[in-house]
Amino acid sequence: MAGGIREIKQRIRSMQNTKKITKAMKMVAASKLRRCQERAQAARPYAGKMQEVVMSIASGTKGSKHPMLQSRPVKKTGYVVITSDRGLAGGYNGNILRMVARNIAERHNSKDEYTIVVLGRKGRDFFKKRGYPVSEEFVNLSDSPTFADIIGVARRAVGLFADGTIDELYLVYNKFISAIQQEPTELRLLPLSDVEKTDDSPTYDFEPSADEVLADLLPKYAETLIFSALLDAKASEWGARMTAMGNATDNATDMIDRLTLFYNRARQAAITQEIAEIVGGANALE
Repeated sequence: MAGGIREIKQRIRSMQNTKKITKAMKMVAASKLRRCQERAQAARPYAGKMQEVVMSIASGTKGSKHPMLQSRPVKKTGYVVITSDRGLAGGYNGNILRMVARNIAERHNSKDEYTIVVLGRKGRDFFKKRGYPVSEEFVNLSDSPTFADIIGVARRAVGLFADGTIDELYLVYNKFISAIQQEPTELRLLPLSDVEKTDDSPTYDFEPSADEVLADLLPKYAETLIFSALLDAKASEWGARMTAMGNATDNATDMIDRLTLFYNRARQAAITQEIAEIVGGANALE
């Protein structure tokens, strides 16, 4: 019985140490979530306006020969997938990777029909372990990424489309809804085809010409959408990690309570047994 009590006590201490760690990680995640959320929300209006302007110009320049506007038969598809470098974030990575795997299985019959540009160590390890074709990988991104951090990603992804390596490009990431809700999202980034100008779309005058302005804006458009998606993904990551660590802390508290109850019962049983043995020994001496 003494060995059992000692083992329960060691498990209680172990769970208490675990609880301290998960609680500290929850606090860190909450702090980083606030900053990432503010940046993600601040970037959305700019990304939205950039998309509106590009769509408006593209709808008025149907004859433009810019590669990013040209639809062609889809022989190969590219996917830009944003994941995290670290785990302990609940279903954050699992949800997005399952969606990508499912969409690839539905759309493609062989590995020659698609390629992946992946951000984050978790996504890279997942795809490489399962033999998916990864053309580019970007890891160890900052928790507070800057626009300069995604220039290489955007140029590489757009370059694959421009040189004809791929015929369409999708952006896949977790869209930040709230601290407890992240929505796996797939956005068709390229080509910008079938653009329709709505009645409430503003009219612009361009100097020197709409085609030249569009040619300058289109690469920035892709960079802006990828950067905005990365900010959303970072906010989603820290929201998911804060929730996961909060749940882990609550579970550790419940486990400590149950183990403490078992410990008290075992200790009480041991004391009762000792008393019974003493009384039995005294009666035997009489």
